[in-house]
Amino acid sequence: MEKTKLRHLFEQMTFQEKIGQLVQVSPHFLDENPEEGTLTGPLQNVILAEEDRFVVGSTLNTQTREQAAAIQKRFLEKSRLKIPLLLMADVIHGYRTIFPIPLALGASWNPALIEEMAALSAKEASSEGIQVTFSPMVDLVRDPRWGRVLESTGEDPYLNQVYAEAFVTGYQGTDLEKDHEKIAACVKHFVGYGWAEAGRDYNRVDMSEVELHQNHLPAFQAAIEAGAKLVMTSFNVFNGTPVTANKPLLETVLREQLGFDGVIISDWNAVGELINHGVAEDHTQAAQLAVAAGIDIDMTSYSYIHAQEELAPLQEAIDASVWRVLNLKNDLGLFENPYRGLTEEPVDTEALRGEARKLASQTLVLLENHDQTLPLKADNAIGLVGPFSQSQDVLGSWSLMGDPSQSVTLEAGMKPYARQLQVAPVAETTAISASEWQAIHNVFATSETLVVALGEASRESGEGASKSDITLHPVQIELLKQAHATGKKVVTVLFNGRPLDLRAVKQYSDAVLEAWFPGTEAGNAVADVLFGAVNPSGKLSMSFPYTTGQIPVYYNQIRTGRPLTEETKGYQYVSRYLDIPNEPLYPFGYGKSYATFELREIEQSTTELDPDGEIHFSGLIKNTSNYDGTETIQLYIHDQVATVSRPVKELKKFQKITVPAQSEAPFTFTLIEADLRYIHPDLSNHADPGLFDVFIGTDSLAEKVGTFKLLEGGKG
Repeated sequence: MEKTKLRHLFEQMTFQEKIGQLVQVSPHFLDENPEEGTLTGPLQNVILAEEDRFVVGSTLNTQTREQAAAIQKRFLEKSRLKIPLLLMADVIHGYRTIFPIPLALGASWNPALIEEMAALSAKEASSEGIQVTFSPMVDLVRDPRWGRVLESTGEDPYLNQVYAEAFVTGYQGTDLEKDHEKIAACVKHFVGYGWAEAGRDYNRVDMSEVELHQNHLPAFQAAIEAGAKLVMTSFNVFNGTPVTANKPLLETVLREQLGFDGVIISDWNAVGELINHGVAEDHTQAAQLAVAAGIDIDMTSYSYIHAQEELAPLQEAIDASVWRVLNLKNDLGLFENPYRGLTEEPVDTEALRGEARKLASQTLVLLENHDQTLPLKADNAIGLVGPFSQSQDVLGSWSLMGDPSQSVTLEAGMKPYARQLQVAPVAETTAISASEWQAIHNVFATSETLVVALGEASRESGEGASKSDITLHPVQIELLKQAHATGKKVVTVLFNGRPLDLRAVKQYSDAVLEAWFPGTEAGNAVADVLFGAVNPSGKLSMSFPYTTGQIPVYYNQIRTGRPLTEETKGYQYVSRYLDIPNEPLYPFGYGKSYATFELREIEQSTTELDPDGEIHFSGLIKNTSNYDGTETIQLYIHDQVATVSRPVKELKKFQKITVPAQSEAPFTFTLIEADLRYIHPDLSNHADPGLFDVFIGTDSLAEKVGTFKLLEGGKG
């Protein structure tokens, strides 16, 4: 619709119709007989009159394309101005075809893979009428006790930036209005949600302005520059004020500094929760605070719609929000085609499953592989035991439309490969019955190699699933211990949504494969890697701690005045633990392959970098094995002397290179002055002249390969 026509439509709207555009409701309220629906939680006592229901602007999580079409049709029949609904959904890592959880996608170190996953998810979701996804989540995470780490792509600001752009590009494409296989992206949660104190969901967040601008805003900036149409606010407080009512954060930081001009939507019931935060006495005041702060859409708290009269003094803010919502609908082409996507043919799910299998296999991380235990030999007698041997609970959290009954079990995936496969499943992750133990020992006795499938139930990670102890249940460790006691090779496969304390797993395993929650094609993707049809290439995007008491642990820690070094490790008064190492069990960027690699002949082009120039680091990567393999080469820097204490290492570049067996390939990294910039106390972003160390390797323990000097004049 032309902007003049859109403006004319806007000018015809009543105040009630304007408020309605800022209200998001459950689909239940728009069904033919809403009183027959079953609601629980905060919605069960909500009553909306028909005149309020049929002026609302959006709904979320319709269940089928038939429901989506019926709701839109009924709504347009009753709407005076025929302004179509926005249909939004939690398309987080797939719609009905479920892909690996985002933390697993982060372990691919492959932005193109993430873009493809987002595009495939958009294609399937749009064919069922979905127009907006509540993704990507770009929260920086460093505490695996927080269950929502599974929705993030990890602990590194730079990697999260790259992935944020890939998600948005995959979802939205290049012509959102005309390409009905694309959906609008909503980047979340603005801001700091991943910083929840003690890893407890919805808990307080406290951080410095430097921390905010240095580590948390860059991924949002990348998503916004990629064109993300919406931003979702976080549940937490920031500087003591809940983000949903935080005008300085939303207006000054998000709109002015980051340049976001799209729609800001609250999280579920977050406007109403301003009452629980203690900054609003009732829903009327909550609505007033949120509108004044710039919240364009109230997600399911119904505060706006019940406080219409009291919101009248905020007419200017309301008009601005309504105009943004109407523009979003126009960007999606809804005024011309309110049934966007529903007129297309349903997606070929079998083709999607094939893609899901290939994608998932690239996210698995090989943590251990002693004496080349993997890949498995098809002619061996293989025993498969454990709670995930036959489990279909492999989709992970935020797979709302996924059907677990359609997911591939590990047993089903292994059967086509293994000539002799015996299985002793376990029904629960927290208990093993006497009969199950008997079956397990029978498999132990008659197998040559043991595959032990362990992990968390999907309910143990995700929103509201914080844990104080991130070890596997003791009964699972006992199972693994008994497998190890047989003296046979033990391969542990892990299904989980967060980094775990794996010390015992490492102790009792010959090989460890981190599978995460791989999605619909889980069993096939894992079997492809176990039997060598796919050589594992995943790398951790979040450190795995040595123990829970070490959390938060991450590679890019800030320098301390009393560091633990080779020279100081015998001293008492240094920054260390008395009972555990400082280092994680498995560091950021870590992951093995069936191939082995060496980095050779690394050279740097110059020892001085002019502010307008470039410096190059080049070398060769040699595959010294008989397997074709893919390795991720990582470049880190360290600013020796700066105005602000800088991290010991910072990821700046990476390359994923496939090298045939017994071959080598060249690689080159280029650094410029902009790569060296950081946030100063006055929040300016520039580099300080001086010396920088460079590290190149295959994980964050990369060794130093050179030093260069940034010359004067580097302020950007």
